[in-house]
Amino acid sequence: MSHLYENIEPNVIDDELVQKVLEEERTEDIEKIVRREGFNFKEVKELQLSFRNILQIANLWQFENLTKLQLDNNIIEKIEALESLVHLVWLDLSFNNIEVIEGLDTLVKLQDLSLYSNRISKIENMDTLQELQIFSIGKNNLTTLEDVVYFRRFKHLRTLNLAGNPLCDDERYMLYVVAYVPNLVYLDFKLVRDSTREEAVLQYQYHIEPLEQEEAEVLAQLEDKQAKQKQLEYHKTAFVEYLNGSFLFDSMFAEDTEAAKLACLPGVDDLLQAYREEFVSVCESLFNYGLKEHENREAEVSHFHEYLNEVLTANQQEGRKRILEFENQSKKRLEEIHNASSYDIAESKRARYREDILQLSEALMGLEILITDQLEEILEEFKGNIAAVASTFIENVKGIYPLDSLLAWTSQSLPGPGKPSP
Repeated sequence: MSHLYENIEPNVIDDELVQKVLEEERTEDIEKIVRREGFNFKEVKELQLSFRNILQIANLWQFENLTKLQLDNNIIEKIEALESLVHLVWLDLSFNNIEVIEGLDTLVKLQDLSLYSNRISKIENMDTLQELQIFSIGKNNLTTLEDVVYFRRFKHLRTLNLAGNPLCDDERYMLYVVAYVPNLVYLDFKLVRDSTREEAVLQYQYHIEPLEQEEAEVLAQLEDKQAKQKQLEYHKTAFVEYLNGSFLFDSMFAEDTEAAKLACLPGVDDLLQAYREEFVSVCESLFNYGLKEHENREAEVSHFHEYLNEVLTANQQEGRKRILEFENQSKKRLEEIHNASSYDIAESKRARYREDILQLSEALMGLEILITDQLEEILEEFKGNIAAVASTFIENVKGIYPLDSLLAWTSQSLPGPGKPSP
């Protein structure tokens, strides 16, 4: 590395460099921040660190609300230490020495990314950048034209620059990219013409159709997985996860080697199957009852919030009413004080005005005490209702899931010493 940078002094981003940059690049917004409370990095939205001979990205975690970051024209070798900048929308890493695309996973809001003029040879590690609209990766070492298929995952991508990469020398380049990334509006800073798009579709439609079908299947599988996960989360909130089927029973016997041995005895397999059916039936009863009770709990919580908001709103409205009445009366009192014909009359009016203020204060304090008492009553009532619902739920579950009965049934049904096989 000393040979590479023998004519320059590499820098690392530190507090001193950042403060120096902010002082040099003070915008009107930054000036207001500095005047008010000094440098508060959390409030900085844009940061320009171009042409600073930066070798390593570091110490940017303080800029947690940053939306625009310029790190172009440095000597950066690795994309790193950006994970806390989750609000970034615009990132410029052009004209550096980056070899691998990495370290961008948390930048899910990123819309504009430039990696122009680096040493990148593979498009990778960008799956989370689903909001990406503009991407420049021209003048790198991309050699495989087929790698541009990766860009199909970015449904919002409209502008792409690949100019200056070896893959651009492929005679198929223009039509291939337009065919495989059909949402592009601009490619290599040029508008994609309708005629080019039509030609690309004609030439590659038989290659694209199987790919589209595969993508549709993957999307359907993903949506199905997400729907199942959402349903599972709902079941968890109802405390009935995995009870709608044989999962619980199967998981209990999955690693039970003794049960497998027992099943080899005459007639036991039929008994185990009957027991399984009985067990699953009980689980499904628990599942259905649990969902119903969850709806009851949700209704109770919803009623609590509605009643709470109703009481709070009524109290606030009464408070506003008292204040409005005071303001209207206040104008009249002040006019009377101003127009008083003597000091004694003015003093009398001022005393009346002070009394009005005291009455308002006492009224507002009374409303505050009232709402405190009402909230305590509401919370106590809610706790009681939820406790009753939970108690009823537990008792009914015990009735639905008669574990003792199942065990007794199993004991009576399984063959043993002196007991005939069924």
